[in-house]
Amino acid sequence: MLEHLNAVNDVKIYSVFDDEFKTFGNVIEGYDFSELIDYMKKETSIPENNNVYVPSVEGLESLAAFDEIQNGFYGGMPIQIGYCNGRNTTYNGFEYHKGSEINVAVTDFMLVLGHTWQLESNRFEVGNETVFFVPAGTAIEMFQTTLHLSPCRTDDEGFKDIVVLPRGTNTPLESKPEPKTLEDLLLLQKNKWVIAHPLREPLMKQGAYAGLIGENKELKY
Repeated sequence: MLEHLNAVNDVKIYSVFDDEFKTFGNVIEGYDFSELIDYMKKETSIPENNNVYVPSVEGLESLAAFDEIQNGFYGGMPIQIGYCNGRNTTYNGFEYHKGSEINVAVTDFMLVLGHTWQLESNRFEVGNETVFFVPAGTAIEMFQTTLHLSPCRTDDEGFKDIVVLPRGTNTPLESKPEPKTLEDLLLLQKNKWVIAHPLREPLMKQGAYAGLIGENKELKY
């Protein structure tokens, strides 16, 4: 699959098992995500268009992996387990959080990543990103300094992705604080700082900052 994706795209696509991923995150070993994956396969679907994101799902959080991840990986800090399913193929923008995010690939997908230190005056130039292939069954940690957004699909069916984050992330703000710094301008939801490509209408309508500069590239499969 990785060889094929590189053949059909004009950007280099790495594997999360390559050394290039080390500044973005880690491949997680030692935790059993199989129950979560089984739940996703049976209980969730891929929408016909666009993506669906649910921050917290009771069915996922009732499984044994929830306590193991919360008490072990996150050191007892409260977490949420949700999912993102969809058919995305374009960059669209970036987000980041204060705290690591776990993604568990129920299906194969690609991730377009950057670093927060690559932001200049809240802008990121297309061409400075790095694209990674995440094979089905793989769990990864993305550091809080990693810019990311929705996965991109690798086939006609779309993708399924389990998303673990500090509890409350990606939920509505009670009120938006008056900005005191440039970063404050990017705050869109709780623990969610976002830049969007100006052509990504859903994000722009939410009030996201138009900070992804250049072509809104589409990844082929």
